[in-house]
Amino acid sequence: MEQSPIIVVGHKNPDTDSICSAIAYAALKNQLQPDSCVPKRAGAINNETAFVLKYFQVDTPELVEDVNTQVMDIEYRKTPGIKDSISIKDAWNMMRELDVVTLPIVGAHHMLEGIITINDIATSYMDVYDNDILAKAKTPYSNLVAVLEGTLVSGNPHNHIVNGKVSVGAANPHLIEHLLEPDDIMIVGDRVDIQICGIEMGIGCLILCLDAPVNPLVLQLAKERECSVITTKLDAYTASRLINQSIPVKYFMRKQNLITFQLDETVESIKEIMSKKRHRDFPIVDDMGRYYGMVSRRNLLALRKKKVILVDHNEKSQAVDGIEDAEICEIIDHHRLGSLQTISPVYFRNQPVGCTATIIYQMYQENNQPVRREIAGLLCAAILSDTLLFRSPTCTPLDESTARQLAKLAEIDLASFAMDMFEAGSSLRNKTPAELFNQDYKTFQVDQLGIGVSQISSINQHELDHVAAQMQKYVTENLATMPVQLVYVMLTNIHKQTSLLLAFGTNAIQYAASAFRVVPEDNVCTLPGVVSRKKQVVPALVSTLQQEL
Repeated sequence: MEQSPIIVVGHKNPDTDSICSAIAYAALKNQLQPDSCVPKRAGAINNETAFVLKYFQVDTPELVEDVNTQVMDIEYRKTPGIKDSISIKDAWNMMRELDVVTLPIVGAHHMLEGIITINDIATSYMDVYDNDILAKAKTPYSNLVAVLEGTLVSGNPHNHIVNGKVSVGAANPHLIEHLLEPDDIMIVGDRVDIQICGIEMGIGCLILCLDAPVNPLVLQLAKERECSVITTKLDAYTASRLINQSIPVKYFMRKQNLITFQLDETVESIKEIMSKKRHRDFPIVDDMGRYYGMVSRRNLLALRKKKVILVDHNEKSQAVDGIEDAEICEIIDHHRLGSLQTISPVYFRNQPVGCTATIIYQMYQENNQPVRREIAGLLCAAILSDTLLFRSPTCTPLDESTARQLAKLAEIDLASFAMDMFEAGSSLRNKTPAELFNQDYKTFQVDQLGIGVSQISSINQHELDHVAAQMQKYVTENLATMPVQLVYVMLTNIHKQTSLLLAFGTNAIQYAASAFRVVPEDNVCTLPGVVSRKKQVVPALVSTLQQEL
């Protein structure tokens, strides 16, 4: 099974750094090893990021909602599908050849129509059926010829047996006359009188055993009466025993209440179903019902987890859903150490800089790889965004020097591009309170206490004042349903380098007042010079909570 590309993805509610770093790092990995990685996003992009991607004509990464191991990640058995017209003998031979106990039956466009198992075939041998079973099953003459290893001397192999029963012409003609009915199938030896008797009685098929020669008169009469003639080297007993093996699998297949799995189902969900059923194999289909293969419990032992590279975060709460079920290959980040755990050692690069993009540009240089104009533009935009054009306290000299180098490669003017980008990103109109709150929202854990911090930035103070009223109402109404106990909303004025901190939850405002040594007004703390959630707000809150809890 071909290995899927490694997913490079940032955090939920992605910002410009998260998206641009994922794209740029995937591009670097692909320059070193073609088609090895693919960039993804774990949430909707904001207006600022959309502006950047459009400016540099880069496609928005595809959304990945979870990285749980799915059925498509399993090395399932690609058992070929069979038509419902093949004989149960052919199905049995195919099972032995493929060493399987279940065969899928598919129709037009590879749509799954049913399955047949080795138990179904065993039942077909052991159960006693009426001697008209071939007609009930509408058996093709081609199946009959193949099972008897015979030759169709007269008749159409594409016709089906639709009437009549199977008889053995082992008596004299007087007795046979009372046994035969129109359209019957008669197995005989070399007695011409019995053969002619059967044809004159209106049988539909004459089977001559032991390679008995076909009398010209018999053949002529058979053609006139539209009676098929088959010769076989088998004796009458063997032919009688094997003839039911020509029945098409359609007659015995299971087509109701089939248990199937879809390609995008998670392994965890199918494990539970498998544990409750005694079936050995289960068909895999897509959402249209097209057949892809068979999966068994044995296949789950060798499943391949999705491989993921995380950028711009290392907190489990911020990671894409299902991260605990994936194989984390690398982490590239510039935040504090978080709660993620890995089964085996991984490449973890964490530097105290203002932006993940700064680290990724270093990695381009370390690997002597060229940086395309659009990639340089994305990396530069990420640094400008995270450092607020070098005004954030998280900004380091390395961030600034890197951004200036990238601006030259991207052929942009830093100041004017940054202002255009901030203006595009600060437009908060036409967004619902939920969209505003979640566009840049991260959660953290202090002991058993969950903390959520949302940051909303703008260059328009009037716009921020309007948003403040919306956030007061939205968070108050939804706090009880959030999986955290304390919620803070940062309303950051980029030009004034000031933030208003709204607090929600038991003692939330007291913790904020203590952390920043300010006197709150109407449940709001005014924080001059505070613009960074990562370096100024979260560390202060965490330190205070660790002391007071």
